[in-house]
This record gives sequence, C-alpha cells and structure tokens, in this order.
Amino acid sequence: MSSHYTENINGWIILDKPQGVSSNQILRKIQYELRAKKAGHIGTLDPFATGVLPLAFGEATKLIPFLEEGNKTYEFTLKFKEGTSTDDTEGEIIKTSDYLPSEEEIDKILPQFIGKIKQIPPKHSAIHINGQRAYELARKGTEFEIPHREITIYELKMTDYRPKTSEADFCVTCSKGTYVRTLGHDIAEALSTCGHLTSLRRTQNGIFKISDTILLENLKNILYKGQGVSAILPVETFLCDITDIAVTEEEAQKLKHGQSLSAQRFQPFSGRAAALYNHKLIALLEKKEETLIPIRVFNH
Repeated sequence: MSSHYTENINGWIILDKPQGVSSNQILRKIQYELRAKKAGHIGTLDPFATGVLPLAFGEATKLIPFLEEGNKTYEFTLKFKEGTSTDDTEGEIIKTSDYLPSEEEIDKILPQFIGKIKQIPPKHSAIHINGQRAYELARKGTEFEIPHREITIYELKMTDYRPKTSEADFCVTCSKGTYVRTLGHDIAEALSTCGHLTSLRRTQNGIFKISDTILLENLKNILYKGQGVSAILPVETFLCDITDIAVTEEEAQKLKHGQSLSAQRFQPFSGRAAALYNHKLIALLEKKEETLIPIRVFNH
C-alpha cells in the first residue's frame, strides 16, 4: 500500500478483518497509509478471528466510548473430541475424547448458556493480570488464576451439524466481554466431551454490521490508487441510535467553546443527543433539566 495524504482524516473504515493479523496491527498499518494523526478501533479481534472491525480516525475516535458497549454477534464452528491449549486451532491438542454428542443432545444443553452466566476468560487472552497480559504469562509458563466474570448470552443456536467431521456451527449474540472460545469449550464440557473452535467470525459489533464492511484487499486497492479518502465514512454515519438536533451557527460556536445551550427550543428528548450544524457533528450533548451540556466537542 502507498499513499501521500496530507489532510486530516476524520471518519470510519468498517473493515472485514481477515485471519492472520491482529486488530492493532491492521489499524496501525492503515493509520500509517492514511497519515491519520489519531486512530482507534472498537472491539478487539485477535489473529484467529475475522469479521466486523470498526476503525475510527481523527474526530471519530471521540465516539468510541459511546459506541463500544454494544452487543456482539458471532458465527463459530466447534469441533468436538479434541481440546486445545488455546481453545482454537492455534494451540496444541491437550485433550481428546471418544464421545461425540448427538444433535438432540447439543440442542438440549444450549438453553443453560442463555441469559446471565459466569465465565472464566481463557489464559491466552488480553486480560491484565498484575500489569501483564494473560497470554504473555501463559507463554512464559507462569501459573496464575483469572477470576470469573458475569456476561450475558442473548441468543445461542446451532445452525448446522456435521457428525462425519465432528463439527457444529453456531450463532451467538452476547454482551461485551464474552469469550466465544470459552463458550465453545464450556459447551463441549457440558456434553461430557471436549472441543475447540475451528473458525470465529464477528458479524455484528454494536451498530456496525457485516454489510457495512470493506474487504482488506479492496481497501488496499483503493489506497494503492491514492483514493483512500473515498473509503472513509463520515464521522456522523453511525449516530443512528442517538437523537440528533440541528443547531444554528451561533449555537455551534457556543458548543465548540464548551458552553451549554437551553433545551427549550428543541424537541424533548432524554439522555444524549448529537448537535449538527450543516449536517456536521458539532458536539455530543447531555440533557440536565433544561440545559444541554456538551460532553464531547468535535473540531472537523
């Protein structure tokens, strides 16, 4: 990839992340190509996983804290009868079983994983343990324990079963912080066997959907042609869940200087709103009684 951009880049690229590269590696590469001063992503995908990875540049990074709490949807394949050290294909096989559950048995146990459940994240995860990443400690052979956390599984269903290859496909919608590898491991264990994931794909990340994404190869072609700006979606694109209000030029200037507005002339709303002037995002507002207070100001 090659580029010579000099302007400030503000907006989104919703990437369909390929396998074999981490979220941060891919973000830094694209940030370099775009010469973007600020960059961030929503929801980490490690090298094994693919799918929806929202990349924010410039002023769009200010929206990350407001958009990263959304639920996630994943499709994954679980291979029974073999357990690995990482609960996916990247680890070594550390456990085997002769038992293959039936389709009926799998369907029967899935309801016990729906709702609020407790989950112990895998040792090959990015969780911090005494200032170090868990996967770093695991690679060193250090003994440590990870406390369980409460997560929510909103929907879990099996979409295909292939007894000949001991594999089943699933779709899960879950809260932020859910480890799908651990879910696969726990499903197999509940069926008195073992298993590991052979594929993991995120199809939705909060308001970001797989239909919003661009393939990395297509993005590379756009960047190579020097047309990277055309791949950037405006900062305002993903405000669909937030009330928007149009402000005057004078009100926009007040907000940019951190000043509050009276809520009287605007339609009633609760919670937060996005203030727009000429269809450009000026500020995120929070309503307190009859006052609109800017909690994030945008300078693009």
